[in-house]
Amino acid sequence: MTAAGAEPVAPLSTDTPTLARNVVHFVRVLRGAGLPMSPAQAVDALAALHWIDLGRRDDVRAALAASLVSAPDERELFNAAFELFWRDPDWEGKLRALLLPKVRDGLPPPRRNNRLADALAVRAPPSPRTQTPRETEQHELRAHITFSAEERLRHRDFDTLSADEWRTLRHLIRGQRLPLAKEPTRRLKAASHGTHADLRASARQAVRAGGDWTVWKYRAVVERKPPLVLMLDISGSMSSYSRAVLYFCHALVQSRERLQVFLFGTRLTNATRALRERDPDVAIAALTEQVVDWSGGTRIGAALAEFNRRWARRVLTGRATVLLVTDGLDHEAIDVLDAEMARLRRFAHRIVWLNPLLRFSGFSPKARGVQAILPYVDAHRPVHNLDSLAAFGRDLAQLTRAPRPKASATPTAGASPWN
Repeated sequence: MTAAGAEPVAPLSTDTPTLARNVVHFVRVLRGAGLPMSPAQAVDALAALHWIDLGRRDDVRAALAASLVSAPDERELFNAAFELFWRDPDWEGKLRALLLPKVRDGLPPPRRNNRLADALAVRAPPSPRTQTPRETEQHELRAHITFSAEERLRHRDFDTLSADEWRTLRHLIRGQRLPLAKEPTRRLKAASHGTHADLRASARQAVRAGGDWTVWKYRAVVERKPPLVLMLDISGSMSSYSRAVLYFCHALVQSRERLQVFLFGTRLTNATRALRERDPDVAIAALTEQVVDWSGGTRIGAALAEFNRRWARRVLTGRATVLLVTDGLDHEAIDVLDAEMARLRRFAHRIVWLNPLLRFSGFSPKARGVQAILPYVDAHRPVHNLDSLAAFGRDLAQLTRAPRPKASATPTAGASPWN
């Protein structure tokens, strides 16, 4: 067998250094694609190849999978990497196909694996001794151009991005890891120091020490991350913004945050399970098949009514924060929308409205849907580019317990309930 772009390997010997380099390179590709690889697994893979016939492709696949795959959801990514890396004459063509997404208006990207494409595209940097001064200058110039392009991309509206810019944006979003701040609870746990003395534990320690009370035990307050519930509008006017927020939510789910995700257009869909898939492109492709009203109409009041009736008592517990992502442009059943927002306010600890219309400096709440939603939210924030999404992520990372504003107070754009 031969690796893509590598020298041929002796078919019946595992002692050649070329095979060892190829296996190590393959493990690095899997690590770059997101699988938890370690150097010990590369050693185990080389050892496993000693016991099989290298001329049989299926045996090599099975031996490498036994050494490198540790979970069922990793097998699909491993198989794709194996087909592209080992003895595929057209691996470069398939790699280019993975790196060139095709965007369809109103729909999430098609099913593909960008993580694997990026991992295969990585090349080892050449030695500094082999670089000419001209090559070094070109590389530095390219790095400055790339940095400037990404910096400009942070201010671009999601609705104006091209296919290549969308791909870059997705990598920037899913590379973020923003652990939420913790809130104190009423529970206590054992601790070596603190302000709550544990008399029973101290007495047991004194008995074991022969009556010596010099060592005291304490109890500390248990801190827990507050749960989040995201309600995302996927109507036609919100399609581009919904896609970006979904990638952001996928990063939160992969960070083990307590997040529940619901999509609504003309109906309500629970998307939490689909976002647990490791690859964000695969996860959003699964949502494409599951959600039938993507980029359609919107009925915010009906969706909130279904959520309050079926899900509110189950997911809005433990001081949960509701993140409502919509432009509020609903012209039907405004009285229903007002009543359901009031009901949602009673269930949730906080309601934060992320509105892409706040990108306009002259925005004013003139639409009837906006006027119905605004009195019941604790904060009204923009979500139209990467900078606004990153600012909101920093707010989540600094989330602290705060008194709730009165229901009669109307929050202004940019008001924060976080501190």
